[in-house]
Amino acid sequence: MSTADTGTQTRELRRTPGLVPVKETMRTTERRAPESAEEIASSPAPARRTWAFWRLLGSELGLTFRRPRNLALLAVLGVVPIVLGIGLWIAAGSGGDDEMSGIIQDVAGNSLMLTFLSFSFLVLLLMPVVVSVVAGDSIAGEAGTGTLRYLLAAPAGRTRLLAVKYLNAVVFAYAATAVVALSALLTGLILFPGGSVTLLSGTTISMADGLLRILIAAGYVGAGMAALAAVAVALSTFTEVSIGAIAGTMVLVIVCQVLRAVPDLAPIAPYLLPTRFTDFDAVLRSPIDTAVLRDGLLAFGAYIVLFGSIAWARFSGKDITS
Repeated sequence: MSTADTGTQTRELRRTPGLVPVKETMRTTERRAPESAEEIASSPAPARRTWAFWRLLGSELGLTFRRPRNLALLAVLGVVPIVLGIGLWIAAGSGGDDEMSGIIQDVAGNSLMLTFLSFSFLVLLLMPVVVSVVAGDSIAGEAGTGTLRYLLAAPAGRTRLLAVKYLNAVVFAYAATAVVALSALLTGLILFPGGSVTLLSGTTISMADGLLRILIAAGYVGAGMAALAAVAVALSTFTEVSIGAIAGTMVLVIVCQVLRAVPDLAPIAPYLLPTRFTDFDAVLRSPIDTAVLRDGLLAFGAYIVLFGSIAWARFSGKDITS
């Protein structure tokens, strides 16, 4: 072998320390198809791959819901409806201000209304912050701590890892929504009377129907937070500092809310994600305004597809350096 050939092989084997090329972190089935019957027979069965996916997701969920920071965030969300309910209960006892009299009468008249009020109060800022912290930390957090290389060194596949990270954020988003709903519901039942519910349209419905509408509203709000999680995960693939992805997501939310407040920009407001967050109040009409809920869910789906595609394109094609 000549000296030139030896030098060529040395250059081919040499690579940047800590750099994990894309082709070395993809599953074998993602790099090439089996070339022989033996390889086909030795390939993992679909059931085994499915089980590996759910096992990885379960592990990720366990880490997420055992992390003290995430538990503290959920606790904060749970405390806010309690504080809000106590404040309204005190205001109702003292008569309240004229500006608050309408809200106080609605909540004091029925315990279920506190849940809708809590969603209105939290869905535009605090809930997006909580979801952004977990979703924005999904990829960037692993890269920042240096564990992303080891996750990709295992034959997990980048697409599957990204899907697990996003589904983990979605589950946490729905958990945050459930915490708000349950906390507000229990607080309302303790502080205010139950019974029939008067909707925004003036129609009175039974308490069972009201509980069903709370469930629908919670599902809608959770879908909105899942769409926001897709944005945060996409930003997380562009940085190794999780605070950057979290801050970027919140800046996007705040900018969208500012744009909504500008009258001249009203034509673009329906396409801004935060615009759809408060459309859950469609359940407070009789009959339920399904067109509003449908349009909101379609908008959430569009954001998930768009930013999910961005995240996949970025994450599946970049070399991991940390």
